[in-house]
Parts: sequence; C-alpha cells; structure tokens
Amino acid sequence: MLRIAVVGSGPSGCYTAQSLVQQDPDALVDVLDRLPCPYGLVRYGVAPDHEKIKSLQNNLRTVLEHERVRFLGGVQIGPGGVPTTRLRDLYHAVVYCVGAATDRHLGVPGEDLPGSWSATEFVSWYSAHPDSVDDGFVLGARSAVVIGIGNVAVDVTRMLARGTAELSPTDMPQAALTALGASRVTEVSMVGRRGPSQARFTTKELRELGTLPDTAVSVDPAELALDPAYADPSGLPAPQRRNIEALRAWAEAPPQDARHRIRLRFFLRPVELLAEAGRVSAVRFERTAPDGRGAVTGTGRYEDIEAQLVLRSVGYRGVPLEGLPFDTTTGTVPHSEGRVLREGRVAPGEYVAGWIKRGPTGVIGTNRPCAKETVTSLLEDAAVLVRREVAQDPLTALRAEGVEPVEWPGWCAIERAEAELGASLGRGVVKLPDWESLLGAAHHNAL
Repeated sequence: MLRIAVVGSGPSGCYTAQSLVQQDPDALVDVLDRLPCPYGLVRYGVAPDHEKIKSLQNNLRTVLEHERVRFLGGVQIGPGGVPTTRLRDLYHAVVYCVGAATDRHLGVPGEDLPGSWSATEFVSWYSAHPDSVDDGFVLGARSAVVIGIGNVAVDVTRMLARGTAELSPTDMPQAALTALGASRVTEVSMVGRRGPSQARFTTKELRELGTLPDTAVSVDPAELALDPAYADPSGLPAPQRRNIEALRAWAEAPPQDARHRIRLRFFLRPVELLAEAGRVSAVRFERTAPDGRGAVTGTGRYEDIEAQLVLRSVGYRGVPLEGLPFDTTTGTVPHSEGRVLREGRVAPGEYVAGWIKRGPTGVIGTNRPCAKETVTSLLEDAAVLVRREVAQDPLTALRAEGVEPVEWPGWCAIERAEAELGASLGRGVVKLPDWESLLGAAHHNAL
C-alpha cells in the first residue's frame, strides 16, 4: 500500500491526488498545503466576479473528500516547518505541486516606488489571501497603468472599473469591497510591449471589458496598424484572430462618455517609473516596432502615461523549495517525466507536477495531463518505492512533532464562518481575510 504526500492543494495537486486514487486502488494520499484553505489559485487567483471558473472548486472538493484522500492544511514544508527530508521519511513518495509563487520583475528604474505593485499582490488583496496586507492600493489614485496584456492584466483592469453594486454579490472581503467602492480611479491604461496578435488574453476575457457598466473602452487604430497581422488576420490561429476582431470593433467605434475609461495600448515597453512627492506618478514607455522575427525592437521615441497606481502583470515565476534542486533559468525543478532529477539522476520517491514542473504555462485544465504524466511515472516506480518502511500514519507522527494541521472538518468550519460573515453583512459568502480569523474558525468551530 503506497502512502503518498502531495504538497499543494491547487488544481495540480488535486488532479495528482485524483489520478493516484483512480489508478491505484490501494493508494493513500495526503494533500498538504501551507494555507488552511484548499484550492490554491482557484480560491486566491480567479477573479471574484468569475463565478463559473470559481465553481471548479466543487470538482476539486470531490477529490479532497475521497475516502483515500486526506487534506492537511496549515502545514509549512521547508524552513520553519516540516523539512522535505522528514516528509520523505514519512511517505513512500512525495509529489510537489507548489506552483509559481512569485512575479517576474520589469527590471526598470522606479519599479519599487510606492504605488507600484505586482498584479499578484493586488489580486491577493481582493481575493483575501491571508498573507496579503491592505496598503491602500487605490487610495488617492485617479489613473492607473496595468503593464501586461494577459488574462491577469484584464482581470485587474476589470476590477478597477467595477462598482460596489457589481462586486457586492461576490465573495470579495469587505475591506477590499469598501476600498474599491470608494476608489477615484477613472482612467485605466492596459499596456503591452508587443502587438494585439501576440497578446496572451483570451477573447472571452477581453470582450468582458466592453460589458462593464458606465465604462468606455478605446483602442488607437494607429497602434493596431503597427501589427503586420492586423490588416489581414486570416493567417492567425482562431483565438488571436478573434482578439483582433474585438479590438477592431473598439477602434472603429465613436467616442463614448462614461465614468470609467479603459485604454488598450500596444507596442509600448516600460523603461522607467517616474516619481512625484516620493511615489509613482507616471510610467515612461518606449515605442516599439515589430522586428520581423516575432519580437520587437525599440524606436527611441518615448511617451509618459500618468499613473498614481501601477500594476505589473508580466508573468509568474517559481521559487526554490529548500531540499529540492532548482533551475534558476527556468524557475522550475529539474525532472524527467515528473521524476525529480538531482545532478542529472532520478531522485527516488520525489516528483513534481504543475507550474513548478513545466513553468507558468497553460490554463487550469492543462494541469490534468501534466499530473497524469507524473502519476504514471510514480506508479511505474511503485514496486521499488513500497519496499521502504514508512510511518504507519504520517499524521500521528506529525502531531507528535508539534504539527497541528487543519483537516477537512476545519476547512468546513471556515466555510461556515464565511457564510455567517456574509449573512451578517447582507451579502453572500464573504472570505475571511487573515490568518487569525481563518485559524480561529478552523480550530474553534470544527466538528
């Protein structure tokens, strides 16, 4: 009987657990997470107004409620918690599904000015991540610049233009709802260094910007025309072709009066964040041009766009986990079909899946075949792995060492507390926003 630890309870971790119990009728799987709440970026990364995508939690819930799967939340792996070497002592195999936990940097002067944030920090705030802090993101801001042209950039742009009436039915924490409702941000520029045919956003997300109440979306036809594929997009893949069609419609539409204005800008790359009175006041961009090889080159012409709030959305990056090898170039753990490699050789019993395996690529569903490949490798190794003696019950051993996980009843108690909080505020479910309230609900109300 294999005992397996899956580190991370996001989609990758849940799909790994699901594949394990489906393919091995005897496998026992513990899904460990640093947070007391499961679901990873589905809970803390999907925009609160995207209820359909957030409903994926129901599918992941089915996995974590399986009779041979156990959720152990609030368990730190690595420094200050359970060492990876100890985890290997307790289980026949460990699958690390820890994602890509940090952001890529712009690498330009002024990037760290007050008022400049990674999009992930902003998303964590309005998604009630317990590590987030309310540092007054929108306080005093009239205009914002979002750097990036992917779906996260579209999400944060949309959140800045949403009103209280549209956000109140979501599970957004009350403090974020209040702050966004009082926001004076009326101008949002979403800026990319390349053209519309190379944008990473999906058409569904893009078109959603045009459905926001009292919001006008504009695109400069001259910037679209810089893209060689704009005049004749017929040779593009269907998603990019549909993006251009949506952008073309906005470029050709007459100007509109609206409280919020979203400007989609292309072929501009940030070179410096400018300051006034000690905080960001504008972003200086250099005009770029296609180089004929799929990239862009600078033209030496510059433009400043006013902003008291800058959100940088230029991609995620994996971070090293103590005890595991790490490739700093790719931001991933070296592996062969999911098997961890140490100095080029397979490390018995250690595996990876998800973004820490392949980098931050694909959509949520991409994690399913990725997890399946890793599980296939693990089960091919099972005959060797099972020979090693491990703890009869790893949870008993962890508790003896002072680890007190939040088990599934504790998570259910958090859910009840969030429903009760929402009811007291005249809303639906409202997320608990900090460690104290989450752990208090889990340990005080668990049945």
